[in-house]
Amino acid sequence: MKKIILSFFIVFLLTNISVGEEKKGFEGMVFIKGGCFEMGDTFGDGSSDEKSVHEVCVDDFFIGEHEVTQREWEEIMGNNPSYFKNCGDNCPVEQVAYDDVQKYIRRLNIKTGLNYRLPTEAEWEYAAREGGRIVRFGTGKDTIGPDEANFDASSKYKKPYSRSGVYREKTVPVKSFSPNSLGLYDLSGNVWEWVQDWYDTGYYKRSPRNNPKGPSSGSGRVMRGGSWYDLPRRVRAAFRFGDAPSGRVSVTGFRLALEVSGQD
Repeated sequence: MKKIILSFFIVFLLTNISVGEEKKGFEGMVFIKGGCFEMGDTFGDGSSDEKSVHEVCVDDFFIGEHEVTQREWEEIMGNNPSYFKNCGDNCPVEQVAYDDVQKYIRRLNIKTGLNYRLPTEAEWEYAAREGGRIVRFGTGKDTIGPDEANFDASSKYKKPYSRSGVYREKTVPVKSFSPNSLGLYDLSGNVWEWVQDWYDTGYYKRSPRNNPKGPSSGSGRVMRGGSWYDLPRRVRAAFRFGDAPSGRVSVTGFRLALEVSGQD
């Protein structure tokens, strides 16, 4: 019965929700209408692994409106590994390895009967860029300041596309800043976000057009979005970084994605 109700609800969503509407498919999840976009460093600001701007098309999906919080982690895992515990239950969980996140997702799926996962790198960038628009930051804007995101805004790191100001030196509660036009928070800054793909500096040169899922193997997993610790250029929507799946640091968390029923 639960699966029948769930399938009906997803059909309802697909016929009634357009990109950017703040209707949630499931608690804390935002429906993203798929489409095609130019993935990579469209501004010329980035590193070599962001180059080879290429067209990518993604199917419909759901993505978390914010990073998974310490409370949400503890409800499933029974512990809180975060360095910034004093930040509070509504702050993003951090110090979680990619491998830890996979354990969390498996337990969450057993508990809910749903098919949560990490977003692919392409899905993440598509959502950060508001459905593939050419924007520099996950805020939906081409410039950024400390009143819009949590990053190192020290004046010595100022860029032509950033404003200097406070460097908080810690995480802040999710949804502390305004969302982008899709209703998504903190896609630039606060904590890095693990995504599904293996990291490969040259992957963009051979990436498939439709629903790319990254290389079949590697030594590191992709992280996106930058963190409270990072400079303006590293919180851009196109910036890529990779780390060992076992890495646990106070700058790294994640957000969830969810399959749309009936898609491969």
